[in-house]
Amino acid sequence: MAYKSKNYEMDMCTGSLVGKMLLFTVPLIATGLLQLLFNTADMIVAGKFAGPTALASVSGTASLTNLIVNLFIGLSVGANVCVAKFYAQNNDEEVSETVHTAVVISVIFGIILAVFGFFMARPLLMLMKTPDTVIDGAVTYMRIYFLGMPVIMLYNFTSAILRAVGDTKRPLYYLLFAGVINVLLNLFFVIVLGIGVAGVAIATVASQAISAGLVLHALFTYDGCLRLEPAKLRISGKKLLQMVRIGLPAGIQGSFFSISNVLIQSSINSFGDMAMAGNAAAQNIEGYVYVAMNAFHHTTLSFTSQNYGGGKYDRILKVMRNGLIFVTVVGLALGSLAFLLKEPLLDLFVDHKPDTPRDVIIGYGIIRMTVIMFTYFTCGTMDVLVGGLRGLGKSIPPMFITLAFVCGMRILWIFTVFTQVRTLECLYISYPVSWSLATIVQGIYFIVVYRNTMKRVRAK
Repeated sequence: MAYKSKNYEMDMCTGSLVGKMLLFTVPLIATGLLQLLFNTADMIVAGKFAGPTALASVSGTASLTNLIVNLFIGLSVGANVCVAKFYAQNNDEEVSETVHTAVVISVIFGIILAVFGFFMARPLLMLMKTPDTVIDGAVTYMRIYFLGMPVIMLYNFTSAILRAVGDTKRPLYYLLFAGVINVLLNLFFVIVLGIGVAGVAIATVASQAISAGLVLHALFTYDGCLRLEPAKLRISGKKLLQMVRIGLPAGIQGSFFSISNVLIQSSINSFGDMAMAGNAAAQNIEGYVYVAMNAFHHTTLSFTSQNYGGGKYDRILKVMRNGLIFVTVVGLALGSLAFLLKEPLLDLFVDHKPDTPRDVIIGYGIIRMTVIMFTYFTCGTMDVLVGGLRGLGKSIPPMFITLAFVCGMRILWIFTVFTQVRTLECLYISYPVSWSLATIVQGIYFIVVYRNTMKRVRAK
């Protein structure tokens, strides 16, 4: 029988789903919002104290970094699903093997990413048509960020392990502490030492290292099946294959998702550094809506995985219903609020020096927010459906659906519609169109998968 911690673990297979899902999700939302708040602090410090070029340098690497990293981060989804399933089955040995395998591969992948990102930063940024005024700063930020990839990967994998058993509180506490350190280091490096973009990157990596260290400490001192023991740190081929089967499609989906975003970012870059700065500010504001919605993706993933592993098939539909309702309400409410406050929010990212074209940068940001904010909830519904499918062990078909109806649609849009109507408004419309199409198809596929699952259960 797996050890049940009253303070941190959660049995997702019994009791009120609404209450438990909200109890699980609220710390996740708070964690995501805090993480983004600290990232926003990076952008505000860069924009206000180092200028719009520094802001564009930091923001211009985001889509490219996500493209490279998401392939490996996707494997943490596999770790989450496997741990949740074995935990629901009270199989301590399987949980332990999965945990130790996940920790080892996270460090290995982190080292691979560090080497690749450091040496490929400039060539890849040049391929993205990064302006000459921005590229040196972007290369500096990207190289420092990737050197910290081992601890970044370690944090993502270990926090996914804690989420699998319902522990979303401690990652929140750890992030709060590390994030405060991040902000203080930002101010010290950028304002006191005056090292600009490099200072922002160093502060980010340092805070990630603190977060990873705290989660590792939690696992080393864990009183139960998640306990991490140095002597057991090895790769189990069987567990790795199980994680890869679920996580690799998720990673490929994330990477190809980012390819379309890289193409969009390249198109935005062609409008100049002021458009890049305005787009970056709007993206940061959107991020607050996204992380709140994305928390429900992780919730449906973990709850579906545990209930599927525990044989509680009747609860799975209720998990999905609740997840879709929650994410729609949160997405619409936060999106509408952000749009109403768009000008003061965008103004946070722009310095007020006389030579800064403040109104121009804010104007570019408003263009993006006008298109995105009221339709953003469709991105959340798409993610919730994907989370449910992965929890049921289906990862490859959702990947292909996303590739076709999100990535493929956006790429097609860029090379057809956008070439005819070369405006930022036209470019941004590709987002809600692709989210809506993917939501419809993922929903149809989920119904098919669930019905087939129930047929197999009844046939036994």
